[in-house]
Amino acid sequence: MNPMPRAIWSGSISFGLVNVPVKLVTATSAKDVRFHQLHVTDGGRINQKRVCSVDGEEVDYSEIVKGYEIHRGQYVIVEPEELESLSPEASRSIDIEEFVDLADIDPLFFDHSYYLVPDSPAARPYALLVEAMEGTGKVGIGRFVLRTKEYLAALRPREGARVLSTLLFADEVVQTAELEVQTAKDTKPSERELNMARQLVSSLSADWEPEKYKDDYRQKVLEMIEAKAEGNEIARPEVAEKAAPVVDLLAALEASLARAEEQGRAPAAGSGSNGGRGRKRASA
Repeated sequence: MNPMPRAIWSGSISFGLVNVPVKLVTATSAKDVRFHQLHVTDGGRINQKRVCSVDGEEVDYSEIVKGYEIHRGQYVIVEPEELESLSPEASRSIDIEEFVDLADIDPLFFDHSYYLVPDSPAARPYALLVEAMEGTGKVGIGRFVLRTKEYLAALRPREGARVLSTLLFADEVVQTAELEVQTAKDTKPSERELNMARQLVSSLSADWEPEKYKDDYRQKVLEMIEAKAEGNEIARPEVAEKAAPVVDLLAALEASLARAEEQGRAPAAGSGSNGGRGRKRASA
């Protein structure tokens, strides 16, 4: 059994007059393959240096200040003390301001996720709070300070534990109105095209099972690195030709449905958008 991740913050959940001591631990662990930059002639690691763009000289860290660019090449220097005077008050509390429906939060707003676990004496009130929120579809919205930054966060139950997800603020999310996207109203698809597209979506519908999705690219990279470390020669694979862009939408939909039917996933005629789910229940 792996040890529990180290806590990166400790404090309490606060709503009304209730306070539940908790600790914040990481909920995710990125599995990227990380490479170092090396000198090709001798394999030495490449060091990054801080060099002034004006005189080309290396600059000591003690001579570096923060600057905010207001115009191209024009900066406002900001002192550390000035930033500290504006920092949010250090707090050890996650203050829940309101509860909202989880379905009302667009996933685009979710940033990073953590687990909130009970601090040793708080197991009972922690479990009570989780149980009270189970099945409600509600998440608590609050604010807390981590290091020197204040975060907006959503708190929700998950399998007997509590998840804290930091949220982006509204002005950090690009609005779809700023995009050049044509809607169905603009492109006017035919009713037949719409029906076939809905059937295709239905044929590919399934329950969410995250375990069945694997990072195939990462696995291939690790296998290649292991083979090279053992001195094996790596053959360069042939690059497959890219498929031509779809020109006839209706023909592409028909071909996709035909392939789904061959795989036994196509819904029965006239089954509508719920065909995939209905078929799945019948075969269970």
